[in-house]
Amino acid sequence: MLKKYFSFLLVFLLLSNVTAVSAAEPIDEIRALIKDYYIEDVSDSVLAKPTAKEITKHLDPYSAYMTAEEFADFSNGIEQQLVGVGIVLEEDVKGIKVLSVIQGGPADRAGMQAGDIIVSANGISLAGKSVQNAISIISGKENTTVTLNYISVETNSLVTKTITRELIKLPNVEYKMLGGDIGYVRLNSFAQESTKEIVKAIEKLSGAKGWIFDLRNNGGGYVSAAQEIAGLFPNVKNGFQLRYKTEKPEIYAAIPQKVKFTEPTHILINEYSASASEMVSVSVKEQKGATIYGQTSFGKGSMQTLFPLSDNSLLKLTTARFYSPNGTPVHEVGVTPNVETAVGEELTISHRDQLIAKHKGYHKLPMLKDVPVTKTFTVEMNMKMNWSALKPEDVQLIQLGGSEVPVDVKVANDYKMTITPKAKLQSKGHYMLLIHPKWTSKNAKQMQKGIYLEVTVK
Repeated sequence: MLKKYFSFLLVFLLLSNVTAVSAAEPIDEIRALIKDYYIEDVSDSVLAKPTAKEITKHLDPYSAYMTAEEFADFSNGIEQQLVGVGIVLEEDVKGIKVLSVIQGGPADRAGMQAGDIIVSANGISLAGKSVQNAISIISGKENTTVTLNYISVETNSLVTKTITRELIKLPNVEYKMLGGDIGYVRLNSFAQESTKEIVKAIEKLSGAKGWIFDLRNNGGGYVSAAQEIAGLFPNVKNGFQLRYKTEKPEIYAAIPQKVKFTEPTHILINEYSASASEMVSVSVKEQKGATIYGQTSFGKGSMQTLFPLSDNSLLKLTTARFYSPNGTPVHEVGVTPNVETAVGEELTISHRDQLIAKHKGYHKLPMLKDVPVTKTFTVEMNMKMNWSALKPEDVQLIQLGGSEVPVDVKVANDYKMTITPKAKLQSKGHYMLLIHPKWTSKNAKQMQKGIYLEVTVK
């Protein structure tokens, strides 16, 4: 019954205009739904509480009662359209944790960071409140202000900032071609149109020789979107396993897509990748559809169902736990990456490994550390070279996590050449210098192997 009801809900909630009705809360409806569908049994003493929010306060952090206005804010957050300060939130025992900060938004400009914990907004404590309740307090009309008190993740001290709310229109899917023809696609939320947007990105990057799919700081979204996105990966046939309160575990198939990522593919996750991000990551990892890079994810292995109530308010209720198709748990455990990286180095390491895989057999030279931003590279061979056959594409300098850097290649003598970047290198940047085996010596001896070396900048 629940599965049919939930499928109906997706259509109902997306196509209906929900308007607020001033009426008493449908408390008996709420109690009945919790008894029938909440993932765990709830005591009579909790169900006897006089209001919906007092009852849901005693459930898990992801179950909440929402007015029509609060649900509109919740939906807009998933679809990446909102008036607010530009932060993605999750519950925390001390208040509301910032999962990610939208680049260029008001909170970003104010200096807020992922990991900050908001303890109050406009003097109202957020301790023990749901994300939906917090959003209703933090968000508001465009060009109005909100004063946030938060614990800084960087200093562990209490910070107060007054921030002006703005209309924020977010690209849900971002993409670009990284140096060395590695396609990069970032998904910010599992929204209704996410799969179509990712397919367009893959088609735009059709020359890619490898893929990086970025789910860092992605707090989740719709289960249906996760099921579709799992179908974008090679060899992935199963989406996830769901376990409801009263039913046996059921495996849901991934929904195959006509356009897919091609091997090799990496997925990036971090401690703020949650819910649908974890659903896709754990299933793809298990079926070897991609290699996971980053840190262990958040650990939200539960699914919520939205129940419209008779007064046009809604009840968001945890109704199932999800697992990998083979039953690997996610809830309060998270997804462990195949390749663990330091925080902030996920993309750099993934891009490096993609380039190395693309150039198998190349000889690795010792890393150059802390070079100046004006570095000129010198290549010296042990025999006289026929430099006249040198082509610009035979040498590549690629910023890891970024684009190829144009260089000037000049012959110094029969043995030596120099490689000079046409612009300053980025301070603290990571690069890879590739020299492809296309050259010959004066006596026509072919270069046997390409070479590469990694470079870090002061």
